[in-house]
Amino acid sequence: MTTTTSTTLASLQSHALFPFFLMFLAIYLLGYLVLFRRSDPKIRPEFSSCLISLAHGTPAALLGAAAILSDERPGFAAANTAFQKLVLDYSAAYFLTDLIHYVAFYPNDVLFIAHHLATLFVVLTCRHAVSHGAFSVLVLLVLAETTSACQNVWTLAGARRLHDPRAASLYHALSPPFYALYSLIRGFVGPYFMYRMVAFYARGGARGLVPAWVWVSWVLVVVLAIGVSILWIFNLWVQFFRERKGKLEEKIR
Repeated sequence: MTTTTSTTLASLQSHALFPFFLMFLAIYLLGYLVLFRRSDPKIRPEFSSCLISLAHGTPAALLGAAAILSDERPGFAAANTAFQKLVLDYSAAYFLTDLIHYVAFYPNDVLFIAHHLATLFVVLTCRHAVSHGAFSVLVLLVLAETTSACQNVWTLAGARRLHDPRAASLYHALSPPFYALYSLIRGFVGPYFMYRMVAFYARGGARGLVPAWVWVSWVLVVVLAIGVSILWIFNLWVQFFRERKGKLEEKIR
């Protein structure tokens, strides 16, 4: 049974990127052409992007965790398993689809375009160039996507909050717990894992398996991504407390 399962996974992962890409593209078009066709044209693409993010985020986190736990010899320099390669293709297909979305509708959003290009570089080099190190990439993926569902619901509610009181209530109710969870993962758990990853690679733990230029580029991309995430959530906390202070001053008056 185990041999059969491994053979099936190996067969699937050898050509999974394109089918996954078509799947995410179909979900995006379903949102854009059907589900959100009556929405404001300015936020219609954003809603469709959130839809494919929902289809990717939590499933990727669960699949990534399962791929890590199923590896009999996990480690920063371990060879990628067939299951791990499948999950990497799944995520690469999502980021490729969302990259096309940003290029088509928000070509001036250089930050997000650069983020998606950098993420694709990390995932694809891990998947195709070195075929090692999926453990570290998937742990970072799981951490990043843990907040995905909450963030997408928060984003959708935020886009509708000026026109829908229920969306406004949901947005304000979700903001504090979402900010707190995001801050914990991106501000503490992620940096701690990065420290362990850098320490392992820097002392030569993957010599001969993961070239220095590859792991150094991974580290630079992830450090920049974490830094931008921390700056983003910091600004949201500043805005949150500023609004709370403003409401308190209005009550006092």
